[in-house]
Amino acid sequence: MAQSINITELNLPQLEMLKNQLDQMYVPGKLHDVEHVLIDVGTGYYVEKTAEDAKDFFKRKIDFLTKQMEKIQPALQEKHAMKQAVMEMMSQKIQQLTALGAAQATAKA
Repeated sequence: MAQSINITELNLPQLEMLKNQLDQMYVPGKLHDVEHVLIDVGTGYYVEKTAEDAKDFFKRKIDFLTKQMEKIQPALQEKHAMKQAVMEMMSQKIQQLTALGAAQATAKA
């Protein structure tokens, strides 16, 4: 997001760029006003801001998301460790059941 704002540093009256269409396809476009940009603030809402305000917005958004990631990282690590423990226990149980089945099959034969 923040990288796309650096286009204003080029100071070109018309700037070739790729415009995101339907989050899947990019088509060529021209930016006529490099001083004002539309930014997606979420849930389909767009706000017109100056390039400098847009940079500030994206910096704040990146900082917020970084803090949120740092908050949830310990919980995710704990969940991952619990998942690994459950997978190990399941593997041991499967091995025990397989060995027990093989022993019963040998005893019947």
